Amino acid sequence: MQQKINWIDNLRGIACLMVVMIHTTTWYITNSGQVSAWSWDLANVLNSASRVSVPLFFMISGYLFFGERSAGQRHFLRIALCLLFYSTVAFIYISLLTPISPRLSLIYLFQKPVFYHLWFFFAIAVIYLLSPLICVKRVNATTILGQMVLLGVIANPNTVPQVIHDVKWLPINLYIRGDTFYYVLYGLLGRAIGMLETKNGVVSAVAAFLFVLCVVMISTGTHTQLEIQGNFSDIFYIYCGPLVFIAAISLLVLVKNTLDGRPLPVLGFISRHSLGIYGFHALFIHFLRTHDIEFTAWPVLDLAWIFGATLAGSLLLSVLLQRIDTRRLVS
Repeated sequence: MQQKINWIDNLRGIACLMVVMIHTTTWYITNSGQVSAWSWDLANVLNSASRVSVPLFFMISGYLFFGERSAGQRHFLRIALCLLFYSTVAFIYISLLTPISPRLSLIYLFQKPVFYHLWFFFAIAVIYLLSPLICVKRVNATTILGQMVLLGVIANPNTVPQVIHDVKWLPINLYIRGDTFYYVLYGLLGRAIGMLETKNGVVSAVAAFLFVLCVVMISTGTHTQLEIQGNFSDIFYIYCGPLVFIAAISLLVLVKNTLDGRPLPVLGFISRHSLGIYGFHALFIHFLRTHDIEFTAWPVLDLAWIFGATLAGSLLLSVLLQRIDTRRLVS
């Protein structure tokens, strides 16, 4: 059990860093006309490699709560307080430091998050709510692989349609609708794969290969769409898309196999502060980008600066918050 907790800590730390990287590179991805081709490609590769972050968080939650243990009252209290606290922080930020209308944030409070990144708290609440009803059985690797291929690719409504002589053969319609299905599926697979014995050199090598292959295909597909449409398309960036789906599961297996000894110092520290980093990081990035505290003329320096400054600032606030929040309700 200790080993399982350790690889979960390492995986959470990696996922947290990837979330920061996604939002660090977003400006380049969505402003292709204002940046050089190579800087857009660099941001695209970094963003593509980080797309697995949110699915990893769902799989971690599924591993923890879709077994004998389910989310309890404290977990529901915590998710509610986190949503309230970070929404309040974001509302104050919007009111004081941006031209965004605070009134609109309040009007749509129950329909969308106050700040874009807070959507995750709404989505993860579904995993918590379902956890008392779900206990994943131990199944073999063949069953899991079959589920992945069928639900993750063949019947995935986000799979790019394939047509032969006017006959659409992919994706097959199993009436799967909405991203929430895949958020729950990530949780189910996180638990199932977490219980599976996967520690094998060949398995690790295949997982590493599939992750790299998927990242290459995500970035290449996104680049191709940019050339076709003339602007950015997120068709390959979707968290529930087949390439992100395969990449996320591959990285989970790889980390589970190779980082199960003990939490690495840096990743363990990031993991302990992942909630605070997630809650604060988007505000730092938005402030730096909208107040021209950036170096877009030097993309590599700019990406390193935005990522580093955001991570450091979010970590500092998280450390301070944990000193106050001794029960770790929002930190």
